[in-house]
Amino acid sequence: LLDVSNLGAESVCSVTTPKEVWLQLLHTSSRALAHALTSKTFCFHLQKIPPNFVSAAELDAPGHMMKDRYKTILPNPETRVILKSLEEEPGPDRYINANYVRGYRGAARAFIATQGPMLHTVGDFWDMVWQERSSIIVMVTKLKENNEVRRFDEERQDEIQRDQDEGQTNGFIITDLQVQLNSERRPVRHYWFSSWPDHHIPECIASLLKLVEEVETQRKSLQPITDAVPGNGPIIVHCSAGIGRTGCFIASSICCQQLRETGHVDILETVCQLRLDR
Repeated sequence: LLDVSNLGAESVCSVTTPKEVWLQLLHTSSRALAHALTSKTFCFHLQKIPPNFVSAAELDAPGHMMKDRYKTILPNPETRVILKSLEEEPGPDRYINANYVRGYRGAARAFIATQGPMLHTVGDFWDMVWQERSSIIVMVTKLKENNEVRRFDEERQDEIQRDQDEGQTNGFIITDLQVQLNSERRPVRHYWFSSWPDHHIPECIASLLKLVEEVETQRKSLQPITDAVPGNGPIIVHCSAGIGRTGCFIASSICCQQLRETGHVDILETVCQLRLDR
């Protein structure tokens, strides 16, 4: 049985399956972080949050297993990104292991959480960047971990131009790119934070918070002046699987915005929102 007495949740309605219990809990859980909350108590609350993993039976995407880095980590069907044809002639929709994720105050499609591109999915990744008009990519993984390559981009050199590499600053590397389709070119800024081992915490928390601040500053600078100008798309975030470090970065971004505006942080609600989306 799932004990929700300490989660500050509303009463769970009448349900018939464990999945419905989990979803109800994810939709209603909320608790502002208190100064007196110990690490042990905090971890206790977080460990009670349902993981909300997706089963293969829930995902209607034929052939998706060939494009999933991990068989057990699948995108939420309700929020997954569906790739449309970028050519003049319409083609079939394509699959990518990625989800739209809400931002602060429930802002729709503020982020896209996705797995690290593989050799045979890197084209899909850049097609997603173009389709979603994304101008910011955040990579929170090393190029190679546990003998697995976490990122590929060499296959699209004809469409991706590196304008300048600004070098490492505050523990991360910023690279300005130009992505081109036919005669149209768009700028993309790539942030690479490599000092975050898989299944561990960042080597320097201050560097992570600086990255969160830098990305948010860049996002605000790209907001259109008028409604007539197309807005920029979601911030694309990836690690290896697109759930652990990716989710932590997005949660950190949301919570930092909340802290600045309200003076408090509701980590429980934020994590529940992320698990509903991804």
